[in-house]
Amino acid sequence: MKNSNLFAKLLAVVLIFLSNPTLAVEWTAEWIWSKERFTDPNSWVVIRKEVNLESVGQNSTAYISADTKYWLWINGQLVVFEGSYTGGPSPVKPSPRVDFYPIASNKYYDQVDIGRYLKKGKNTIAALAWYYGDNGQKGTYISSNTGGFIFQAHVGDNVIATDSSWKVLPHPAYDKKVIKKSPYRVAAWSVKYDARKDLNDWSNKAWYMPGYDDSDWQTPRIKRQPPRPPFFGLYPSEIPPLNNYGLANCENYPESKFPFISDGKTIKCKLDFNKNFTPYFDIEAKAGQQIHIKSNMRLNTIETFYTTKAGRQQFESYSWLNGRIIEYRIPKGVKVHGLKYRWTGVGTTPGHFEADDAWYSRIWQMAENTLYICARDNFMDTPDRERGLWIGDVADQASYLFYSMDKPGRDLLKKAIKVTLAFSDSESGIFAGLGPGRFRELPAQSLQFIEQGIWHYYYNTGDLETLKFAYPYVHRYLTLWGIKDNGLATFRTGDWKWTDWGPQDTIDYDVIQNALYYSALVSARKMAKAVGDYTHIGLYSHRINSIKQAYQKHYWQNGYFSSNPNKFKDDRANAIAILFGLAKPEQYQQIVDNVLIPNHFASPHFEWMVYNAMAIAGRYEDALQRMKTRYAKQVDNQALSTLAEYLPSGGTENHAWNAPSTVLSQHIAGIAPTSVAWESYQVMPNMAHFKRVKQFVPSVQGDIDFEIQRDQQTVKIEIDSPENTTAIIGVPKQYFAIQTIMVNGKKLWENGQLTASISGIKLAGEDNKYVKFEVQPGHWLVTAQR
Repeated sequence: MKNSNLFAKLLAVVLIFLSNPTLAVEWTAEWIWSKERFTDPNSWVVIRKEVNLESVGQNSTAYISADTKYWLWINGQLVVFEGSYTGGPSPVKPSPRVDFYPIASNKYYDQVDIGRYLKKGKNTIAALAWYYGDNGQKGTYISSNTGGFIFQAHVGDNVIATDSSWKVLPHPAYDKKVIKKSPYRVAAWSVKYDARKDLNDWSNKAWYMPGYDDSDWQTPRIKRQPPRPPFFGLYPSEIPPLNNYGLANCENYPESKFPFISDGKTIKCKLDFNKNFTPYFDIEAKAGQQIHIKSNMRLNTIETFYTTKAGRQQFESYSWLNGRIIEYRIPKGVKVHGLKYRWTGVGTTPGHFEADDAWYSRIWQMAENTLYICARDNFMDTPDRERGLWIGDVADQASYLFYSMDKPGRDLLKKAIKVTLAFSDSESGIFAGLGPGRFRELPAQSLQFIEQGIWHYYYNTGDLETLKFAYPYVHRYLTLWGIKDNGLATFRTGDWKWTDWGPQDTIDYDVIQNALYYSALVSARKMAKAVGDYTHIGLYSHRINSIKQAYQKHYWQNGYFSSNPNKFKDDRANAIAILFGLAKPEQYQQIVDNVLIPNHFASPHFEWMVYNAMAIAGRYEDALQRMKTRYAKQVDNQALSTLAEYLPSGGTENHAWNAPSTVLSQHIAGIAPTSVAWESYQVMPNMAHFKRVKQFVPSVQGDIDFEIQRDQQTVKIEIDSPENTTAIIGVPKQYFAIQTIMVNGKKLWENGQLTASISGIKLAGEDNKYVKFEVQPGHWLVTAQR
């Protein structure tokens, strides 16, 4: 009880800190909305303001938020496409959490530089705002129970702020009455739009263009300045507005195919790969005809229902959906001038892997595609049926995030950490496996999130501020376990003891949870040292030592780990025993041979960990072969570009927890950080059957561009290493006896001895696998010869 009270006080202090962010804006703007039925779900409202500016500064920053989404135009130019992120940074006050119980949340605001869109004289600022008013069943959105939009811009000495002088109007073409498709998990709605009631949208006479007559529009309903309810505190978004890739043609409908007359059959418009998109068309039709748009994804619940007006018209449906094929049903006789889509996402994916075996290049790219479409308002399990922030899925995503995505991707992981923990339960210290609006404890996911999510984020970014925020929650949660007389941890079922979607009768729950708890303790001890809090080091060390000894004593069964050898020979349990350091090196080969090669029980959620464990055991070729066996059905299907929920296939076609690419980057290319924030890293390639491997890593320190090639006589390594880093590069010895090593064209090493001195590189040792060199930033070409 004492610890619970202390934690509640600590959480209250944290929330007070959150309510006064260092980047806070001094708000003079007021929340505005239409006066008419302002709480109706699925409401679309248009907003306008004309302002005169005597001058325009170089840096003109706008601060914008909405419940729930907004699109912004300035002087007729699109500035922000789908701004505002759903959910919120924190609850308004600490409180006990109950599943499906609404909890008041603060909001995010976007920061947008609008200077290049402004001009001296009259300027038109216009926004389309969309209020969901439905939390969905997976908790990613917490509604304020009323629509709202706020805008404040600092332009030189001028402040432009939403107030009673702005104009608003419920958009008459958007129908609020849309029936959601089962299973009702997504907070967003399908779009039902009647172009006969439009406001000249998508034309040079549109409501967002300068000169539009808004004299008959309403004055807005004023909903106070922040931080008052119902929107409460406003906090800077962790991530920038979405990256808008612009309108593009489908692969099979280039410009040369237009115009054509629809025959009334479904038009299947193919994207180059699976994307999150908004569909667009340009048609010529009679009034009152019906157009239907959806994606090819079986579990997608977002559709568009459009009623035509007479004549030429364009339309883009702003409720994003996912797919690789857009299916248009356009009535017979309609003239089609264009079919396009807009791809949007968080940041970019500059990371890249390729090998001379194209199968592995393809699976790596499919994994990256899957990661990117599961990154938007939050990291999510899938963009189709749920869009849920399952933190076990986030932990899987974190394993390959740092080899794929740029800074917005890293920041999205920070957001997942902060939101999950901020919405934890103030009494028990539990943080949910799904949030922020849902509250269900899944102990296996929460424990995994500590090591593979929170610690992994800090180790790859060096973001000490976020770690300091997270650590008290981590410590409090780990105290919910005890240590039994036999030295192992007590078992927690939580709200759901779910651990994996593989065959349920093969899951060795006790062995897995003890390993996950052990890994969380090890990470908590490292976190404590990093933040300078040594209060609980003794507790962590005692439990770590206890579990490690008891794990061997009670679970090792002369060849593998099991709580019941007559029932369990679990690949998941045995993989993480290697991965988290519970297995002894001398046990590795037995585990691989007895369990990891023959038993294929894991779903993708654990499958990537099996590959990493096999690589740690030095069984690289076996790991690659298992990957090819388990993923062959998907990778060999050239129609697919993302990875599915289950193995060999099934469920959603694009599920976040697929991380088979991790082993290729971390163990085959062999690139991994060796200190916080990639200040030092290693390149220890293990090429298996490959003759060429290339890896590009967008690290927090800068880009690492690496390539290794080999033949019977030569191993050639080329790397660009970023500033402020030190790298250890291993030249593999396994292919032939190395006689000489050249660096940037100069002989540096011969027959085990240095023969020269080259600035920026020095010998770092030799073992049975590598000749190692320490290199400073720059371009390095290392050539080893027989």
